[in-house]
Amino acid sequence: MNERYGPGKSRREQSERWRKLRNIVQWTPFFQTYKKQRYPWIQLAGHQGNFKAGPDQGTILKKLCPQEERCFQLLMKDILRPFVPEYKGQVTCEDGELYLQLQDLLSDFDSPCVMDCKIGVRTYLEEELAKAKEKTKLRKDMYEKMIQVDPKAPTEEEHRSKGVTKPRYMIWRETISSTSTLGFRIDGVKKADGTSSKDFKTTKTREQIVEAFQDFTSSFPNAVPRYLERLKNIRATLIESHFFRTHELIGSSLLFVHDKRKASIWMIDFAKTVPVPENVNIDHNSAWKVGNHEDGYLIGINNLISIFESLTKDDNGNIEQCYSDLSLDKNVRRDSLAT
Repeated sequence: MNERYGPGKSRREQSERWRKLRNIVQWTPFFQTYKKQRYPWIQLAGHQGNFKAGPDQGTILKKLCPQEERCFQLLMKDILRPFVPEYKGQVTCEDGELYLQLQDLLSDFDSPCVMDCKIGVRTYLEEELAKAKEKTKLRKDMYEKMIQVDPKAPTEEEHRSKGVTKPRYMIWRETISSTSTLGFRIDGVKKADGTSSKDFKTTKTREQIVEAFQDFTSSFPNAVPRYLERLKNIRATLIESHFFRTHELIGSSLLFVHDKRKASIWMIDFAKTVPVPENVNIDHNSAWKVGNHEDGYLIGINNLISIFESLTKDDNGNIEQCYSDLSLDKNVRRDSLAT
């Protein structure tokens, strides 16, 4: 479906053709297959109901969240713009719902491998934790979720009452993955063959993460140095970004995408990205304590860079020859920056 504009055909005519084709195939089995192949990261994120196919080729619709829209409006004017999906405005759908029209990040990839990594040392806002603490009701459902992962996690008292409070569960949930230790966690992976996994709740140690990344890039090892360079560019830009300096990024992800030709990474999901209070300064790299609003975003980025650097080195700590040669390829460098 990646048509190029043919001779003598205007952009408007091509757009109209795409719209007609979309109307024809929207409810056919072909389109359902196309949706699954084109938007595997939606399945990974677990928010299928929040997305629709976009009205134009190369776009996707995401259900409107006013805070996320404000973030995109600011990001389109910030130096981080090349590292986020392009925001193309609001769309009202047939059901009356409002959606954000965003760039489809997968449109230029063929049978891509996709990974969603949640960045930061926590995935809840401080105000969410404060509200949860106002209600000390014991939650049986959260207790059951806890013992499914680790039967020894609840205290003796929690076992007796068969319940845990919401703040207790929220804080515990971050400790079972690499969120609290490395500042990021893997939320889901989709391979080129269509297989996917979200079974990373207890993937916690650096060794487990390395193994998961090796598996993710096994069919295309050349993605590793490209991801590494993209991560370094993201970090350098974050440090200079006014948006990053003035916002607390919670529940935001990095989307890793590669096929046999190229690889790239984008920052996505800004529904919980909020301005830092005026009297507070954060560096995104300090330990979080209730009230300081630190999110640990740079802790996660730095650990991702460190891990991807380790993937390019042999047992003696030297850059492997295949990656050394690749790093000198200017075309690879341009590819790694493509958005």
